Amino acid sequence: MKIGIGYDIHRLIRSRKLILGGVKIPSEKGLLGYSDADVLIHAICDAILGAAGEPDIGENFPDIEPKYKGVSSSTLLKEVNRIIKKKGYRINNIDTTVILEKPRLSLFKDRIRENLAGILGIGVASINVKAKTNEGFNGIGRNKAIAAYAVASLKKL
Repeated sequence: MKIGIGYDIHRLIRSRKLILGGVKIPSEKGLLGYSDADVLIHAICDAILGAAGEPDIGENFPDIEPKYKGVSSSTLLKEVNRIIKKKGYRINNIDTTVILEKPRLSLFKDRIRENLAGILGIGVASINVKAKTNEGFNGIGRNKAIAAYAVASLKKL
């Protein structure tokens, strides 16, 4: 078994949609980034890539490549899954934590889990999504950013 950890953070701005785990979340602000800036999927990608001993998301999908401008992070996650399968691995489980002040994710966690499971071709029970606030501390606590952590475990096929 292989284990990897991933992390990502993006600033919130008014002129973007908020996408987490490939699901559009109603919000006054969205995340700023070269792609759709889905911090949750970016953290998951890095966790999976790290577990497989592969370079991080920035090396695999550089933000200097025009083809990645505005790309759906779900597309990147599909490619990451293809990379690890080619190396002879499959996802055992993924555990994540999203850190944000608002909006509350409780109504969206099941949809996010189902969406991620569909992208990766694994059971919903193999994916966990938790949400925490930063209790008003730093940029996240002042609703200026959202961060996510992910841990992924892989098994040999």
